[in-house]
Amino acid sequence: MAKEKQWHDGEALGPCPICGRPMVAGPSVDRHHWQPKAAGGRDADFLHLICHRKLHSLFTEKELAQQYATPAAVRQHPRMQDFIRWVRRRPPQFIDGHKKPRR
Repeated sequence: MAKEKQWHDGEALGPCPICGRPMVAGPSVDRHHWQPKAAGGRDADFLHLICHRKLHSLFTEKELAQQYATPAAVRQHPRMQDFIRWVRRRPPQFIDGHKKPRR
């Protein structure tokens, strides 16, 4: 198993691949596997926790694996575009919840 990069709270992690806002290490940042771990995915990127939650509230694991396995593909979805416009007005360490939609 690959060793995870260790970071310290407050460390700058670069821009979020979803919303483009700067990421600051701490509770507002999470890791996302672009190919789900259940499908053998190993590569993961840091994302804002709120962006990660939004991904999983909109898409199933199957959709993420087949259609939305890259940040560029995710950003093209109309509901993600609406979310990105909204979240860009929030500070980088903003955390909020997302309700899972009824399917």
